[in-house]
Amino acid sequence: MEGIELVRVRLPLAEEWSSSAGTFSHRDSLLVRAVLSLPGGEVEGWGECPALPAPGYSSEYTEAAAEVSLRFLVPALLGANMAGAADVAPALSTVKGHPMAKTAFEAAIADAELRAAGVSMATYFAGASEIEGCVPAPSVPAGVVIGLAGSLAELLDAVGRYLDEGYRSVKLKISPSFGPAPELALSAVRSRWPDLVLAADANGAYEGLTPEEAASELSGLEPLGLAYIEQPLGEDDLVGHARLGRLLTTPVCLDEGLGSYGLVEAALELGACSVVNLKPGRLGGFLAAVRVHDLCTRREVALRLGGMVETGVARAANVALGSLPGFTVPGDLSATGRFFEEDLAGPLALRPDGTISVPAGAGSGVEVDRDLVDRAAFWRRWWPAG
Repeated sequence: MEGIELVRVRLPLAEEWSSSAGTFSHRDSLLVRAVLSLPGGEVEGWGECPALPAPGYSSEYTEAAAEVSLRFLVPALLGANMAGAADVAPALSTVKGHPMAKTAFEAAIADAELRAAGVSMATYFAGASEIEGCVPAPSVPAGVVIGLAGSLAELLDAVGRYLDEGYRSVKLKISPSFGPAPELALSAVRSRWPDLVLAADANGAYEGLTPEEAASELSGLEPLGLAYIEQPLGEDDLVGHARLGRLLTTPVCLDEGLGSYGLVEAALELGACSVVNLKPGRLGGFLAAVRVHDLCTRREVALRLGGMVETGVARAANVALGSLPGFTVPGDLSATGRFFEEDLAGPLALRPDGTISVPAGAGSGVEVDRDLVDRAAFWRRWWPAG
């Protein structure tokens, strides 16, 4: 290890993002750059912390991630005896919580390590899997998530635009207290595009209701053939989701509450969900995410890959993870340019068949635009090793 750099960047979004977890028009992201020194010269790798600018989705947010990295994670990492990315999680285990910040360090070191070895992330993740014959797919289904819309016309325009671009899977953010009523919004989309793979994400917007009350509120969505309804109740309400699942015919998907392998296992044992939304940042890293992938694959549970409005730095790694065979439900994997007019890394292009090619190059397989990073950076710090 030659050293580690933290970089905070602020990028304008192509359009304002809104969900029950918050609204923002700029993405404040924390990047990690790891530099390794090799006989042939230096090689660098990049990772991105997926925490949002404010603590609406979870208790983590960008500024706090930068602070805990500055004070605790970087010193712990530089003081550890590491052989590679697999040693990052143990090295950082003395710091409780902050899985999204930890994910950025694991991703950066894996990216550098794999670039040096000439191995792609998809191949690396498949090799880390314990599923026999785990082989990464050459492409993954693309999916687009559409935030809370101010009007029905605005929503239909957005869906039509993304379908024209080639997306075949759409997830709508819903809330009973903002924008068009969920039943009205989803019915209008389903009526116009009857064959669309369509899902809804409440981000816990029905928290505080009993499962019976939530089932009544969501009953109008039952005839629409949704792929799933994601996280209707509070993040810690596994028992409530299990009861709700028995009252609905539409599959229930969990997201926010599945913060560890143990919690995913508990949710499956309770019957709290029939679809798992896996996010590496919520689990503390991509290798932990591979373990959850294996768990869901063994149990034959539907699995999808979630997103956090990340730049191409994190999205490329997500696409590599999404190439594993256990991901059977289209995830939040969109092309370069979905969220940003100028993305930090890419390209990740949408193919005519509605998929994204898995980068085959070493590491994440995409190149970080250093000039754009420099222009977007408003804080950075470098630590030499040793």
